[in-house]
Amino acid sequence: MYGLELAGEEDDFAAREAESAATGVEVVAPGLATARGVDADRAAHLAYTRRVVELVGHCDPDIEAARAIVEGATIDREGTVAVRARDVRALTGISTTDAERRLGSALVDRGFGVDLDDPDHELRVYFSEDACLVGWTVVEGVRGFGDRKPTDRPFFQPGSMAPMDARAFVNMAGAEPGARILDPMCGTGGVLLEAGLVGADVVGVDAQAKMARGAQVNVDHYVGSGAVIRGDATALPLCDDSMDGVVFDAPYGRQSKIAQHSLADLVGGALAEVHRVAPQCVMVADRSWVDEAEDAGWEVEQVFERRVHRSLVRYVHLLHRAD
Repeated sequence: MYGLELAGEEDDFAAREAESAATGVEVVAPGLATARGVDADRAAHLAYTRRVVELVGHCDPDIEAARAIVEGATIDREGTVAVRARDVRALTGISTTDAERRLGSALVDRGFGVDLDDPDHELRVYFSEDACLVGWTVVEGVRGFGDRKPTDRPFFQPGSMAPMDARAFVNMAGAEPGARILDPMCGTGGVLLEAGLVGADVVGVDAQAKMARGAQVNVDHYVGSGAVIRGDATALPLCDDSMDGVVFDAPYGRQSKIAQHSLADLVGGALAEVHRVAPQCVMVADRSWVDEAEDAGWEVEQVFERRVHRSLVRYVHLLHRAD
């Protein structure tokens, strides 16, 4: 069994993203989940999972109960150790310094040397509401999202999606080495960057020549490969079943810049087209498009409502072919 340290404040959303790299994911306390199995390579690229630990045990959020787990566990590791404790979201008021000292002394009693700077093994202890997870770190998340802030990219336009969210969406759409991921309304290419950085082959389409050219510049800069073309999302120049997954951010609260389409026609047409070229899709919008998705042949697995700020809620639609 494994423990997952979740990021953000929306545990169900984080857990759903984690399912792209783990099996049997279950939220067990605020900020914490467990999983039966984990693909370590994919888990390292999750946006909303900071760390994965191989569980030694779990208990009530109590230092002595956690120490008892360490004292009684079978430990097949050799070398130096360090204990890192966290009061998740400051929910328990437990002293993490005391926890690290007590569990560290239990490991010393078992013959381990302590190295706080560069240990061979790191024991993580997570205290949250009604639960404590104790486990050895096996995956550290590869972060770096701040290095790709939209304003720092070679090509920037207002309204670009945050890299952390884009990474979560592409993971949910099946991005992994060798997978083919499409964004049919790619804008400045933020989705393409995150999909490409986890190893996917990326294709972007945008109705505006300026955006297609700029997105290609960004993809070339951060990923090094990938194709961006000018085109209509309702008439994609792609073969049936040529993609493995799709992510797109539908226009928010405004008419489409493709003059011949109303917003409803644009979104409905795009949903039909991506259904033709891929078996799964993550569509982000400022409203629910469930009826249109079902009309296009999609099965709506789930819709997450994620508040961005006071006046904007993002609806994240997880879509799969009904067949």
